[in-house]
Amino acid sequence: MARDVLELPLDVTATRPILEHIANKWTVLILSVLCTQPARFNDLKRRLDGITHKALSEALKRLERNGLVSRKVLPTQPIGVEYAITDLGCSLREPFAALYNWSLANGPAMERAQRAYDTSRGEGEEEEEEV
Repeated sequence: MARDVLELPLDVTATRPILEHIANKWTVLILSVLCTQPARFNDLKRRLDGITHKALSEALKRLERNGLVSRKVLPTQPIGVEYAITDLGCSLREPFAALYNWSLANGPAMERAQRAYDTSRGEGEEEEEEV
């Protein structure tokens, strides 16, 4: 990694709490969906294959609390809720797009590395690491 990209020493104390909120799979995927247009809860759930109702609800509350998503109650019957990305959330669009594109480009290489690692370790055998 180039020195001008990531300066060391890292300020883990300052960055860890922030990264814990934005660097999980559901946050990245939810914000990526909302970058294109606001969405209602069930639409988000359909578009995020594999997310549970509880996980989506908790993630949306966390994102709203952190100022990355806004929540608007719609005057419909039954009452609906629409979620939209905020300007702060939109500021993550470029880094998330880079991460998404990196995952598409490098996913196969990671899968090959995982298979090679598993094969070299006897697939499933737990090896104790020194502490």
